[in-house]
Amino acid sequence: MKVYSAVIERCPQTGLFVGFVPGFPGAHSQGETLDEVNHNLHDVITMLLEDGEPVLESEFVGVQNVAVA
Repeated sequence: MKVYSAVIERCPQTGLFVGFVPGFPGAHSQGETLDEVNHNLHDVITMLLEDGEPVLESEFVGVQNVAVA
């Protein structure tokens, strides 16, 4: 089993959660709940992997908080 890190944002216009896997072309989806976007991402990634293991364009490292005064 392989685990991919996804970035999830909420669209201010639609209120939907939008998720994507950094560096993984085509690995993006949306949903009304976090569970739904996770399920949708799972389905998209599974479909993309049917074409073989992807060559990732970048490596997800993490997130950081940046304090600005």
